[in-house]
Amino acid sequence: MGLFLWACASNPVKKNTEKEEPVVIANDSLEYEIIIIDVGFNYYLNAVAQPPGYYSQKYLENQNRIMVANWNYRVGNPQQYNPNLYWNTIEYFPNIDYGYEVNYKLFNYFIFAQNKYKINLRGNRPNRIN
Repeated sequence: MGLFLWACASNPVKKNTEKEEPVVIANDSLEYEIIIIDVGFNYYLNAVAQPPGYYSQKYLENQNRIMVANWNYRVGNPQQYNPNLYWNTIEYFPNIDYGYEVNYKLFNYFIFAQNKYKINLRGNRPNRIN
């Protein structure tokens, strides 16, 4: 499948001055990798998100399919959606088992992004950070 890099930020210049480590989502056996360098996601994943095991892999896969489709639609429509936010498609195929960790981190990135950027990728109200 190859290497896939994904970084998202509303202000990439600010991002480079931050001291936050990127979050890597990878499945070595599938040669699948996403690198998220969005400031605040590392904290969100470790301090705010539901812990691993809270959601089933099937639930995460179903949610990710919906949110990836919505994300990729927005990438393809830069005149309608902010191209600084939606600038790279996500290769996510429903017939591939990416494993729990990939699905967990991808799902949580989408929840984080919905809250940070005030977007809705699920077709209903996004989860809010309290």
